[in-house]
Amino acid sequence: MDYLKAFLVGGIICVIGQILMDKTKLTPAHVLVLFVTSGVILTAIGIYEPIVEFGGGGATVPLPGFGYSLAKGVIEAVKTDGILGAFTGGISATAGGVAAATVFGYIMAVIFDPKTK
Repeated sequence: MDYLKAFLVGGIICVIGQILMDKTKLTPAHVLVLFVTSGVILTAIGIYEPIVEFGGGGATVPLPGFGYSLAKGVIEAVKTDGILGAFTGGISATAGGVAAATVFGYIMAVIFDPKTK
């Protein structure tokens, strides 16, 4: 049942992104920023946590999940470190994902020859 919930939540997030790109003039970059920002905002007002509890990986893996991780890291760091946590918490919480994206992006850039359109 957990797999089905994750599939449904992740699928709904992807459908929303696809509809935004198809029906508006938003580019994929705009949707990326919109999704990460919405993940932060929804976490800050307490709406995204129940979605994560229901959907698990389907809610934490897509882009709003990155915003959720940033916001959750900031909230926890502010509780422990005070105002300095507002600057350090998000990066601390997402450091593993950012490092992995950087390393794998570099490896792919070395292996493959990009072609312009």
